[in-house]
Amino acid sequence: MAITVPTTRPTNPRFSSGPCAKPPAYDLTKLASAPLGRSHRAAPGKAKLLAAIETTREILGVPADYKIGIVPASDTGAYEMAMWTMLGERPAEMVAWESFGAGWVTDAVKQLKIEHAVHTADYGQIVDMASLNYDNDVCFTWNGTTSGVRVPTGDVIPADRKGLTLCDATSAAFAMDLPWDKLDVTTFSWQKVLGGEAAHGMLILSPRAVERLENYTPAWPLPKIFRLTKGGKLIDGIFKGETINTPSMLCVEDYLLALDWAKSVGGLQGLIGRADANTAAIAEFVQDHDWIDFLATDPATRSNTSVCLKFTDDRIADGAAFAKAVAKRLADEDVALDVGAYRDAPPGLRIWCGGTVETSDIEAMLPWLAWAFESEINA
Repeated sequence: MAITVPTTRPTNPRFSSGPCAKPPAYDLTKLASAPLGRSHRAAPGKAKLLAAIETTREILGVPADYKIGIVPASDTGAYEMAMWTMLGERPAEMVAWESFGAGWVTDAVKQLKIEHAVHTADYGQIVDMASLNYDNDVCFTWNGTTSGVRVPTGDVIPADRKGLTLCDATSAAFAMDLPWDKLDVTTFSWQKVLGGEAAHGMLILSPRAVERLENYTPAWPLPKIFRLTKGGKLIDGIFKGETINTPSMLCVEDYLLALDWAKSVGGLQGLIGRADANTAAIAEFVQDHDWIDFLATDPATRSNTSVCLKFTDDRIADGAAFAKAVAKRLADEDVALDVGAYRDAPPGLRIWCGGTVETSDIEAMLPWLAWAFESEINA
């Protein structure tokens, strides 16, 4: 069977789900004003760090009384910091429907060993968030980066909850409307939706979370990079750019550049619109091809950033081998890089659709996906 090879290629074939594509027209020379070789505690460094914090607040619409800090070790470090400093005061509801949520369950159950209930769902499904006990602390991911399943709304989280909500929003922030009044701890990393550099995490605390930190001391020792209080009071400097450890000022400059670009495309709503348009292009492709489908079974819970797909053709004998072969064909042609499913997820593809990706590149890549599928079936 003759297979037509597409003639149009994506301008940018980078569809990795982290680190993600840089903003369009990214240029390393635009980082020239980074205060390299200077102390991050000197005035220029502190000013850059504070600007990163306050511009994040502006674009995401974080309330003025919420604290925003730049912390070590990416989203993982930020979320671990929150868990290890705040959990244990009351039982925890541990929620997981993909691998990163499952990692937080492991922390609570095997490391912290706190009183808990575990709620899980298979890949492609989601836990019933309305069924949780919000008088306990609730730990969950807003968007499952490895499953393509997201929380559709925060409406079920009660305003009068007694526990804290700890939300890993690393592939949701800057692409989804987060309900700040329902979130007490929110974390994300620069490397996701804005295509920043890795190793720096963002920790956002509500007044209720600050109150917990100042009135509760966990039973376990805390390493220095986890300590958010001193003498029973929040170390406020952390949330003004006085970081716990030394940040990369080059990465900070890179994040500031991404934030400026985000404002240029309409801020949060502009970024959401770009991600939605990318996902819509894939949805149209899925509708027109009966051999592929979304991993997320409910359209209301489908992610608009980490879009996970599965092959459904009966001729495929080994799903994992087939998906890897398709991903390799796409990479070899330099039309779609790093689109294989996450190692713990079901076999398939994962295509990043966050705002730094151009819809024209998604549209140019999809005919190549059809070509790779047909080529592998024929092989």
